[in-house]
Amino acid sequence: MAEESAAGRRAWAACAAALLLTAWLLGSGHGPAGAAPAGPSQAGLQPGADGGSGTAAGAGAEAGPGAAGHSASGAGGTHAPLAAADPVRLDIASLGIHAPVVPRGLTDGTVDPPPYSTPGTTGWYRGGPAPGSAGAALIVGHVDTDTGPAVFFPLRTVKPGAAIDVTRADGTVAEFTARTVDTVPRAHFDPARAYGSPTGPPQLRLITCGGAFDPATRAYTANLVVTAPLTGARGA
Repeated sequence: MAEESAAGRRAWAACAAALLLTAWLLGSGHGPAGAAPAGPSQAGLQPGADGGSGTAAGAGAEAGPGAAGHSASGAGGTHAPLAAADPVRLDIASLGIHAPVVPRGLTDGTVDPPPYSTPGTTGWYRGGPAPGSAGAALIVGHVDTDTGPAVFFPLRTVKPGAAIDVTRADGTVAEFTARTVDTVPRAHFDPARAYGSPTGPPQLRLITCGGAFDPATRAYTANLVVTAPLTGARGA
């Protein structure tokens, strides 16, 4: 563990390089004005019906413990989009994740994650949809740091059906239900597979480093992406 921490806990910068927001995302009106499109071409990409092509992790497993707390509207299908409101907190009870969410922009065409000094904080890409509104909202977080696991370290163990709650600045809680967990290789990076669509049914994409740590490049080989449609809402 200590050896891995010393060699691999600084890998987010390289991992973030895979989080390039491409023209199909920025050009949809959800990117910051004047942002330069970056990243691989989307030619030939065919995302699945939910905006991604992920494979469910632990297929057939029971829903996460937090799922029972969701409103009845979360029992099936996708909830109608909510009015846009900034996210302020992310809770995944089944994983023990309870984290603040801060807005983040782009740095050199990549999503700018929260600093290493706040490893328990997640970052929402403010140039895209807000969680609960139409389209795929992106929240990123570190998997680890020099000193140990970070906020999204448990994400690889999430089960389909787990409840994911995002508390928003307007007092509402957008209720998402984990559907798929996908490992997207950095080689020949597939942006549609990672990001989904900035339009269409509301969903949440949780993104962190994944795959193996390559000591030669000091980077992880993939991104881990959890896709969760909006299945309910409660509050103001």
